[in-house]
Amino acid sequence: MDNGDWGHRMTSPVTLNVGGHMYTTSLSTLQRYPDSMLGAMFRGDFPTTRDSQGNYFIDRDGTLFRYILNFLRTSELTLPVDFTETDLLRKEADFYQIEPLIHCLSDPKPLYPPDIFEQVVELSSTRKLSKYSNPVAVIITQLTITTKVHALLEGISNNFTKWNKHMMDTRDCQVSFTFGPCDYHQEVSLRVHLMDYIMKQGFNIRNTRVHHMSERANENTVEHHWTFCRPAHKVED
Repeated sequence: MDNGDWGHRMTSPVTLNVGGHMYTTSLSTLQRYPDSMLGAMFRGDFPTTRDSQGNYFIDRDGTLFRYILNFLRTSELTLPVDFTETDLLRKEADFYQIEPLIHCLSDPKPLYPPDIFEQVVELSSTRKLSKYSNPVAVIITQLTITTKVHALLEGISNNFTKWNKHMMDTRDCQVSFTFGPCDYHQEVSLRVHLMDYIMKQGFNIRNTRVHHMSERANENTVEHHWTFCRPAHKVED
C-alpha cells in the first residue's frame, strides 16, 4: 500500500454499532491512542465483530460512547454540567484502555466551569421493620435531610409538617422527622413523595447506599442513604 492509499484509509469513514447506537468517524480518530483497545482493534491486533449490516459491533454502553469518541477527536473531556454517570464513564474508559481519559476522570478538578458549583442534598432513612408482620409493618422510621440550601429546608418544613411526629429541626442545615408505626406501603409512599419533592427542585440522584442489619430477633433495621446534586451559579458577596 503506497502513502496515498494509506492516507485515504486513515481518513475514510468507519461506522460502529456500539450497543445499538450508530457512530461514524475516521480510522485515524479511532487510532489516536495506539495502545488503547480501539487502537489495537483497528490496527488488526484485536478480533473484530460485525453486525448484520457489516458495521463494526462493540457490545458496550452506546450512549456513553459519545463522550469516548469526542475525547478521541479532541483529547479533551467535556461533559454536561448535569452529568451524573462519571463512575460508569470511568468503567467505559477502563474497558477501552484510553489512559489519558482514565487520568482525566481520576482528576479531582471539578467538571463544572469556574462560575458553577454543586449544591448537595443528603437524605438518610433509618427504618425498623417487623420481621413477622404480614403485611410488613414499619415500627418506626427516621428521615434526615442535610443541605446548605436553606430554601429547600424551609420548603420541606412548610410542606411536610403533617409527617412530623416527634421532631422538625432546621438548625445545623438539617431537617429530621420521625413517624410510625405504619403500613410498609404508606412509609414507602411518604419517602417517594419526599424524594420527588427534592428532584422537582432541580436535584438529581448522584448515588445511593443501602445497609441491612438486625438488632433484635423480631426486627430488621434498614438504612438508606441518597445523595442529590444540582449545579448552581456562584453568588458574589
